[in-house]
Amino acid sequence: MSRLASVLYGPKEDCDALLAAFAEARRAEGVRLAGLVQLNGADVSCAAMEMALKDLTTGTSVDICQNLGAGSVNACRLDPQALAEAAGLLRAGLASEVDLVIINKFGRMESEGAGLIEEIGAAFAADLPMIVGVPQRFRAAWEAFSGGADEALAPSHEALDAWWARIALRQAA
Repeated sequence: MSRLASVLYGPKEDCDALLAAFAEARRAEGVRLAGLVQLNGADVSCAAMEMALKDLTTGTSVDICQNLGAGSVNACRLDPQALAEAAGLLRAGLASEVDLVIINKFGRMESEGAGLIEEIGAAFAADLPMIVGVPQRFRAAWEAFSGGADEALAPSHEALDAWWARIALRQAA
């Protein structure tokens, strides 16, 4: 059993809502959280700029979409500066007393060695229990990064809850 879990998901699975619900359930149990979950508006493609990252330590939300102008078509609207701001909140959260880290996504930026890659590495190095959402299209990059140290989970409440129950039992012992 690994303290690092990855939730591998496809385009039709809502890993964002799954991780947000998992985080809220853990918070209700008194688990001290650090991490980021993604909050989506009606248009999760970012075309309407309705995506934010919520810091699980402070509750602060950071809009992560940027306006590229009317002529922009099929361009990634992820705002690297906003992601850096969210990464700073995550780093601060990791410096506090933490029972569990939840990272919304190992995405394109992380697969290229940027984004939240340093914070994911720091949490892993600190041996903190951590769960990371991994889109199927970035699976190979995730596997290269994690080196097989993770436990791959199905994108379901049952799989996440069972993993956490095993981790929490081990921490209590």
